Amino acid sequence: MDKLLSVSDALARVLAGASRLGEELSPLARARGRTLAADLVARRNQPPVAVSAMDGFALRAADLAAGPLRIVGESAAGHGYGAALQAGEAVRIFTGAPVPEGADAILLQEDAVVADGALTAGAPPGPHIRGAGLDFREGAVALFAGVRLGPSELALAAAMNHAAVPVARRPRVAIIASGDELVPPGAEPGPSQIISCNNLAVAAIAEDAGAEVVDLGIFRDDLAELERGIGLAREARADVLVTLGGASVGDHDLLRPALARQGMSLDFWKIAMRPGKPLIHGALGDARILGLPGNPVASFICALVFLAPLLRALQGDPDAGADRTETAITGADLPANKGRRDYMRARLALDENGRLVATPQPLQDSSLLTELAQSQALLIREPGAPPLAKGDPCRILRLP
Repeated sequence: MDKLLSVSDALARVLAGASRLGEELSPLARARGRTLAADLVARRNQPPVAVSAMDGFALRAADLAAGPLRIVGESAAGHGYGAALQAGEAVRIFTGAPVPEGADAILLQEDAVVADGALTAGAPPGPHIRGAGLDFREGAVALFAGVRLGPSELALAAAMNHAAVPVARRPRVAIIASGDELVPPGAEPGPSQIISCNNLAVAAIAEDAGAEVVDLGIFRDDLAELERGIGLAREARADVLVTLGGASVGDHDLLRPALARQGMSLDFWKIAMRPGKPLIHGALGDARILGLPGNPVASFICALVFLAPLLRALQGDPDAGADRTETAITGADLPANKGRRDYMRARLALDENGRLVATPQPLQDSSLLTELAQSQALLIREPGAPPLAKGDPCRILRLP
């Protein structure tokens, strides 16, 4: 029997040679979820001048000891005082307003005593001043290539005065579902048919990873029909073709032969993983091929473990293959594991000591979607791992 490829080796081969597909300029308002294609340099200082961090009075701290100060004006955000502060003077100031030249302290509003235009202090002033460039300085790199643009990154890019940003081109993913037993959601299935669902889950995982998805639909277990689907993926200019089902060795598992007839260069098709042993990886021209198993949970987990990192790599993410697991403790006794890495659906909770507990679902059949929907993580067991007792440490991968 051929030795199965480990999950780690399989992922390394899936990611081998995967680099950014290209870049384009995106308006900042439409760049959420995109991957930055180049370092982003600040076009200004933030703040542009020294500003007050609090409401109160701008003054020279040494002047307070000499007696009451004269209030000579006001500084508000966008409307500074406009003159240098002289000895014995104070300026009413508001949060975010420019600090007048010569001022070195802010007396908080609640500590100020004002009578007849004169200011005295009920408590010492403080250095409540944000210096020019405290957040970032003009010419500095504040966002680096490869970062995924979320809400905070978009806010930072805007503050740096970028209306548009260079982003990686989205990988185009074509999805083909195969199987005579499949019908689309909403259809009336025959006595032995089931509803196609893998395509929806895999499309969601791909879109979450930044891809543009083209769902080509369901294709019968027929070589000519499957080759037609592969041709449609080529016409769609897919960077990645994801096939669902038909990856095993049964008489009706025809995707591998169909791909071979279309010219696929096969890299591997069996890995030491449960669920997910029959995983196809190869290339068809410039397109990468990932053939996922037909069982829904196996398809979902393989998309999470292999497809999502590949799509991040194709957008230039330097951490595409990084280990995203974390430590928890197991909520149940577990027997020794056999020869494949096992991804067990598990519920997460905190115990009385605040520790993260992962409790495997009682049923782990790879067709059971209810168990998947009720889980928050996958508890990972390495090949040949010894038994675990309840409370022992374990590794988990959180589900999206």
